[in-house]
Amino acid sequence: MATSRTPGAAPGVAAPRQASAESLLALKRRARRINKALAEKYPYAHAELDFRNPFELVVATVLSAQTTDVLVNQVTKILFARYPDARAMSEADPAELEAILQPTGFFRAKTKNVLALSNRLVDEYNGEVPGRLEDLVTLPGVGRKTANVVLGNAFGVPGITVDTHFGRLARRFGWTQSEDPVQVEFDVAELFEPRDWTMLSHRVVFHGRRVCHSRKPACGACPVANWCPSYGLGETDPLKAAKLLKYELAPGSEALLEQLLAETHRAAEIRMESQRRLP
Repeated sequence: MATSRTPGAAPGVAAPRQASAESLLALKRRARRINKALAEKYPYAHAELDFRNPFELVVATVLSAQTTDVLVNQVTKILFARYPDARAMSEADPAELEAILQPTGFFRAKTKNVLALSNRLVDEYNGEVPGRLEDLVTLPGVGRKTANVVLGNAFGVPGITVDTHFGRLARRFGWTQSEDPVQVEFDVAELFEPRDWTMLSHRVVFHGRRVCHSRKPACGACPVANWCPSYGLGETDPLKAAKLLKYELAPGSEALLEQLLAETHRAAEIRMESQRRLP
């Protein structure tokens, strides 16, 4: 059975937020109300990188840097058909790998990383992805964010994944003031039970991509507006805000949203089908 991890001190990271018991309690209550509202809004939230096993997920997450999950999913479909496991990928021709990975950007660096990663897995872990944070973060191209993605989604070990979207929303929600991803992880972990960490990560990222955008959040169409200290940062008019929504919440996507809500257990499959239908 997987066990949860409690974030601990890390070199160069400040101590967790200090607050009175009353203010910390109020913050926890507000944070958990936001999580509940996001759970109601996105019951179909899931990892948006396609994978069938830990190896595919760790490689896909490494490739996702500075590009979109949609593009990575298109590339990995070809990649894993040719190199289905660590041993096969460790023996790949670098030039062939570069040709496959070129659409993801920074493809030369990514090629070196996935080759080095695959070789390490073969040499030290018998071709299998380790299920411990302390091992994962030593692998080429794998940082704490990637490790938490793999642990939470491939091994069932609770973890908070701090990507660009999660960090932005955590600061807007007042859960943290830090720009440092590790400190953000520790601050947010203080507010929630470990059992909530993985799904919280998915919900917050879903919300960041669909509603709480970087430049112009759709505040007037936000399900957590009542508990958000940053309300008003973006468009507050409900009609104008609705036009800013993306993906299945976007105007004209009502059928897709209805299907996702009706078949939450098939959310990843439905998403893939909808992406294949795009021109």
